[in-house]
Amino acid sequence: MKNNNMIEEDYKRVWAECLEVIKDTLGPENRKAYETWFTPIVPLKLEGSTLLVQVPSQFFYEWIEEHYIDLLRRVIRMHLGPGAMLKYSIVMDQTIPGEPLTTMLPSQQLRATRNPLTDLPVNINKEGARELPNPFVIPGIQKTRIPSQLSPNYTLENFVEGDCNRLARSAGYAVADKPGQTSFNPLLLHSAVGLGKTHLANAIGLKTKELHPDKIVLYVTSEQFMQQYAEAGRAGTTNDFIHFYEMIDVLIVDDIQFWAGKAPKTQEAFFHIFNHLHQRGCQIIITSDKAPGELQGLEPRLISRLKWGLNADLQAPDVETRKRILRQKLHNDGIEMSDEVIEYIAYNINTNVRELEGALISLIAQSSLNRKQITLELTKQMIDKYVQSSSREVTIDYIQKVVCDYLELPVDAIQQTSRKREIVQARQLSMYFAKKITKSSLAVIGAQCGNKDHATVLHACKQIENLRQTDRYMRTMVEELEKKLSE
Repeated sequence: MKNNNMIEEDYKRVWAECLEVIKDTLGPENRKAYETWFTPIVPLKLEGSTLLVQVPSQFFYEWIEEHYIDLLRRVIRMHLGPGAMLKYSIVMDQTIPGEPLTTMLPSQQLRATRNPLTDLPVNINKEGARELPNPFVIPGIQKTRIPSQLSPNYTLENFVEGDCNRLARSAGYAVADKPGQTSFNPLLLHSAVGLGKTHLANAIGLKTKELHPDKIVLYVTSEQFMQQYAEAGRAGTTNDFIHFYEMIDVLIVDDIQFWAGKAPKTQEAFFHIFNHLHQRGCQIIITSDKAPGELQGLEPRLISRLKWGLNADLQAPDVETRKRILRQKLHNDGIEMSDEVIEYIAYNINTNVRELEGALISLIAQSSLNRKQITLELTKQMIDKYVQSSSREVTIDYIQKVVCDYLELPVDAIQQTSRKREIVQARQLSMYFAKKITKSSLAVIGAQCGNKDHATVLHACKQIENLRQTDRYMRTMVEELEKKLSE
């Protein structure tokens, strides 16, 4: 019989081997997804062919089950046999570094309440008289209203969902429904520029105000916060500044990376405000252009606080999401545009949402000023000027579009299970060029080309390469497609 150390070594070894396969399957382009959804999982024990693992929340468990269950099932059975099972233990850890361990469910968290008239901090003047603080600084006196500074245009309803942002949007709904009472506190939204983190943070604030009118919600940029703190220091009202922010129920701080390498006193003030709000059960939402571990120049203890809740990454939208964004923008503006024009813009502007909307606005302006109808030809002329072809990133979506246009097939034909010769050929050519041109893993290429596995992708690439060498028609087709993809 194995002793306890050997048993412990077994379940840790099994999970480590599973992680290696999962990491390889997801590929380097899905590194953040791997770090978000698999590195937090902790193996607990191995009972026969059942592996028990610990996950940090109910939402985490549900997301894993919905999006990665097939991958997990395949990997676990690969290591433990065909009857292997995975069981979950949900433990929500709200541990504060340096303080005693406390594990509790959200429903068990106690929210501190303060009577705005009897529990307000007071000042003592030189004569010993008690003075109430500035009523603007401390909400509650005379029911002072605080402007939320939220934009009414940035709502959850007009934030288009896709695979690139589904986690962040779902977490946003959960936070708006129960601010401060979920494990997503703080909620950190991070992405490159122009991918919607400010829109989403603002939308969560609006939805919270809609569902909880009594909550005090405040949106502030990190630059505004820093300037306010500096002004309070010059005016000798730093305590009032801190008290004001400590009374907010939902605090949204945008672009926190602005503090990196500067404003140590501002960071210290925010650190104490963060701790106070978190202990009161208030919601904190922060946006950044990087994940916490990549934020250089912020105080280490502040970075540790940013890691307490959920770090949700917003990625560049895929082509279908880009189409939906364009259609919604056109619908909101009451403008009609043909599908072929929308597709051309979506396939050729693939960097971020801001540039996508900018290209659309430029096209509409060009059409209006010159009194020309928006045609595919006009769109091509404008887009070619808007984005230089040399800087265009060739994506799997774009490859599929070029291949299907060449073969005169609809793009969605590649996703069909049909075994028709022309559809199989389009799928194999898409896989061939995706492997040759992009940095995507075989698993990702297969998933986007009809949900095929990596072995099918390898077979397709070999098949096309063999035909290219032996069949003149295929050689000509491959050469012409290569030219179109390099244009």
